[in-house]
Amino acid sequence: MFHYFLIAAAALFPQIAHAAEPGRVDAFFGTLNGYLASVIFYDVFPGEAVVPFIVAWLIVAAVFLTLRFSFVNLRMMRHGFRILTGKYHTADDRGEVSSFQALTTALSATVGLGNIAGVAIAISIGGPGATFWMMVAGFLGMTTKFTEATLAQRYREIRPDGRIMGGPMEYLSKGFAEFNLPRTGKVLAGVFAVFTVLGSFGAGSAFQVSQSLGAVQEQMPFFNDTPIAYGLIVALAVGIVIIGGLRRIAHTAEAVVPTMILIYLAACLWILVANAAQIPEALSKIVTEAFAPVAVAGGMVGVLVQGFKRAVFSSEAGLGSAAIVHSTASVKYPIRQGLVALYEPFIDTIIICTMTALVIVITGVYNDPATLELREASKGAALTSVAFATVSDWFPIILTVSVVLFAYSTMISWSYYGERCWAYLFGERTSIVYRVLFLAFIVVASIASAGNMVDFTDLLVLAMAFPNLLGLYLLSGKVRAMLSDYQARLRSGELDREIRR
Repeated sequence: MFHYFLIAAAALFPQIAHAAEPGRVDAFFGTLNGYLASVIFYDVFPGEAVVPFIVAWLIVAAVFLTLRFSFVNLRMMRHGFRILTGKYHTADDRGEVSSFQALTTALSATVGLGNIAGVAIAISIGGPGATFWMMVAGFLGMTTKFTEATLAQRYREIRPDGRIMGGPMEYLSKGFAEFNLPRTGKVLAGVFAVFTVLGSFGAGSAFQVSQSLGAVQEQMPFFNDTPIAYGLIVALAVGIVIIGGLRRIAHTAEAVVPTMILIYLAACLWILVANAAQIPEALSKIVTEAFAPVAVAGGMVGVLVQGFKRAVFSSEAGLGSAAIVHSTASVKYPIRQGLVALYEPFIDTIIICTMTALVIVITGVYNDPATLELREASKGAALTSVAFATVSDWFPIILTVSVVLFAYSTMISWSYYGERCWAYLFGERTSIVYRVLFLAFIVVASIASAGNMVDFTDLLVLAMAFPNLLGLYLLSGKVRAMLSDYQARLRSGELDREIRR
């Protein structure tokens, strides 16, 4: 199969390089963005503030689920950590990867340039107050992610060859069928799969390349003149991993994700320590401007939307994407992987995004006239690079390494999400076609503008929430029943006795 992949790739990439002229690519994405935005970003809020329907849809769902499950994101965090560390492993566990591997694979998709570029863009538009609402969105998103992963485990299909098909495609089709709505479920599952395939080309490929390229160009001017060379190099590096399937992706994520997070957080801590005296003022700005923003269109609602929008793009809570890989985890009870999954938004948004935000606010690059050009071009990664440079001339090199690792890990995981949805739509045998298209999109993204890539990614990724949240609403009662049963077993000591057998 690898032989056929190389032949297809060799034939396809030169044609893309010749046909995809920057102006033509930008014009295409600009037109497409206009059509998609008219639906997805339809304003549902009267007055000056603009609240896109999809953002309101995500906020309401996150609040509803958090209340329905009585703040499971707080109550069960300690138990979730014990599951994550392997304490509740049993002989009855079935799956393709461990709970930890599933979490790191999902984190490799969520901990990406949304944490670096997306946060910088949100603050440059909404001000420091956007950070506060990102944290709130991350907290609420923990429950959303818990619900998605639990349902993915509950409705997953283990096929004869041992491979697992799971995620919103399965819980939408099978869950709706239990409510005598089989056709509706299948339609929603198909719509979700299509959005995920397209979203993988945006969030998992195009956005990662366009934003990481901006940071790399700061350190390696060679790519200013030949950006397509960067796209080809990245496509090759990604292709080597994704051809090996889920287990190779999981092993790569297990090794790369903890390392890249520690490197990035250590660099952020260095900057914060160097500017320790300014931290109280930065925190004050984050809180006060969340409710009384300065010079932000739409006032408080406007900055809230920016915070939630970027938090969702970063953690993917409500989109259903991570549920695809959580369905493959080896656990006995679906609730267990749900409790592991709630750590995703906690690590991704509450910890990493907040650290990035503090660096951006403390260094002041979000409103510095010298960075106006970067902000207008939506080059968030390059803006964060400027913030890193305020501490030392060599610090942007660390950021560039982090950016490349974040982008790389996100691409390999999102390729899996898209590939499983492609297989759901067209069958396992056609998966190689998807992989070639995914890699081709990496090359195209290297010569399209960052602004259009950001818009394109937002639209496609957020669109996934339409069908997914309908499923979460309908099936939340089943999740609540499973959670109540699991908690009763935990209180009785039954679950602890199982692991001693």
